[in-house]
Amino acid sequence: MRIDLVLRYVGMVMLFIAAFMLVSVGISYASGVDSAFYPLLLSALLTALLGAFPQIFVEKKGHLSTKEGFAVVVGSWLVACIVGMFPYLIWGGEFNLINAWFESVSGFTTTGATILNDIEALPRGLLFWRMSSTWIGGMGVVMFALVILPSMGRSKMTLSNVELSTLAKENFNYRTQVIVRILLVVYLGLTLLSLVSLKMAGMNWFDSLCHAMSAVSTSGFSTKNLSIAFYNSPAIETILILTMAISGIHFGLIYATVTGKRNNVFRSEVTRYYVGMLLVMSLLIAISLYGADLYSTFSTSFRHAVFQVVSVTTTSGFATADTNLWTPFAVVILIVGSMVCASAGSTTGGLKINRLILAVKMMKARLLQQRHPNAVIRVRLDGMIQEHDMLHSVMVFIVAYVVLILIGALIGTMWGLDLTTAFTGSVACMGNIGPGFGEVGSMDNFASMPTVIKGVDSLLMLFGRLEIFGLIQLFFMKWWK
Repeated sequence: MRIDLVLRYVGMVMLFIAAFMLVSVGISYASGVDSAFYPLLLSALLTALLGAFPQIFVEKKGHLSTKEGFAVVVGSWLVACIVGMFPYLIWGGEFNLINAWFESVSGFTTTGATILNDIEALPRGLLFWRMSSTWIGGMGVVMFALVILPSMGRSKMTLSNVELSTLAKENFNYRTQVIVRILLVVYLGLTLLSLVSLKMAGMNWFDSLCHAMSAVSTSGFSTKNLSIAFYNSPAIETILILTMAISGIHFGLIYATVTGKRNNVFRSEVTRYYVGMLLVMSLLIAISLYGADLYSTFSTSFRHAVFQVVSVTTTSGFATADTNLWTPFAVVILIVGSMVCASAGSTTGGLKINRLILAVKMMKARLLQQRHPNAVIRVRLDGMIQEHDMLHSVMVFIVAYVVLILIGALIGTMWGLDLTTAFTGSVACMGNIGPGFGEVGSMDNFASMPTVIKGVDSLLMLFGRLEIFGLIQLFFMKWWK
């Protein structure tokens, strides 16, 4: 493997991140040169310097191999999280080393978990950097950078193929450059629509921009300590519900729907199951909340239920209520939603409903095979026959996903956490959701977690965002030869 060439491409991503830091510097300057101005400026210069070195001293030598592409993608995510710490560490406040690392990883992986007890104490420049990191991570650190990087021929194709999961590619029957443009158009379009809608619903421009960036990236970072509950606005909640729900749909299908293509949202089997799951879960929780007399009317119960279901299932993590106070039935349904999550090809994390559908169909096929041993049974998804390799990878991923959650929960209980906090915190970080239950509930944060748990949860966030196996490869030294 040509490590020098890998470093060159990782350096390009660092320059891209430095540009967003400079935009945050501009926000800080426009806010009266707030206390984040110099930390952000110094961070931008340091990140740009580190990214420029490989461009100057490493000669471009041919195209990237698939193995080198993996190294660039995983390396870019890790380096992004490291340099993303700089503004937090230099600014200070609640950000010690582990807290800065946790917040940076949470941002870039769009987890939305936080160690901050007082978010509103942050200056606007730092708040915007926090949102920028999660907005970059929503589309993908490398995919976003590919939009502005110069023409790289086959190398661009290699990087995009590595960044997009196999499931996500099924509705992207285009050339690499077109795929990148589709992602950008849909991402920017949803952000702009959400921004304008939130402003019209009563937010100021800054909060509208921050929450639009967070909602489209399905992160859940907010500028308020009480998250969306601060606004207590049905209009704002409705806009965010729609934004989060749409952002949980495959971007290729969204593009096809808007452009009038045949293979669109309304014909998608996965999307039907996804929307149906959101509605059924919301209705069940609303009935439970109303029956327990937690809210005075069914409409209020449904309002809170649908917001939390969409927020959790799309791995966003916004909150309008303290779900620790909800019924056990409602909590279990939310945990199920946080395990399944939304569609592949979206900005969400988690198992993805695509894999759940395939797993159920594989079990059904197995039962039919036992009844008819000589039958040839094909598993289809959205009308497409799924090959054995794809089905095998789905089951391996599900097993690995659950095992990592259990390991995270086990470590949590070893360090003194109660079972609810340890398990749901592990689920929330592995699925890039943000809030769990117990001490890390929707109106709480991870500030009180032991240092070891913050480190483990950060690693789970990365495993979840990189879909496990890309990150695991780095731990096998033979892979680097």
